[in-house]
Amino acid sequence: MDIALDKVTEIILRLRAVEAKEGATDPDSGSNPVDDGAADVLVGGTDDATEQEIASAIAGLNEDERSNLMALLYIGRGDLEAAEWGEAVRMAKEREVAGDSPVRELLGTPDAAALLEEGLDSLGIAMDAPEA
Repeated sequence: MDIALDKVTEIILRLRAVEAKEGATDPDSGSNPVDDGAADVLVGGTDDATEQEIASAIAGLNEDERSNLMALLYIGRGDLEAAEWGEAVRMAKEREVAGDSPVRELLGTPDAAALLEEGLDSLGIAMDAPEA
């Protein structure tokens, strides 16, 4: 795999943060974080920088790293098997050349974080535990 495990782990953690958010359920509540028990942290909004952080993290990857990240997604969701790693990387490169954005694909795939983890598991790689 031509991407550092800590980079994959960081993207997985950021994807989890995006996936945990929900749309506004009470947009005109007028409450503050203390009054609502800080529950608004789980509501996505226009001032949420998490998606931009994911985009920036992926933009900071080189072509091989992006292709490896996407290959993990493809293997995790069952498009290809772990034994087809080379094919998965090739497919990722072809899709990016054709205009498929890795950022758009990751943010548009439900449970992308879990799928990336499944891809790692399929390759026999344990995800780095985040430091406390």
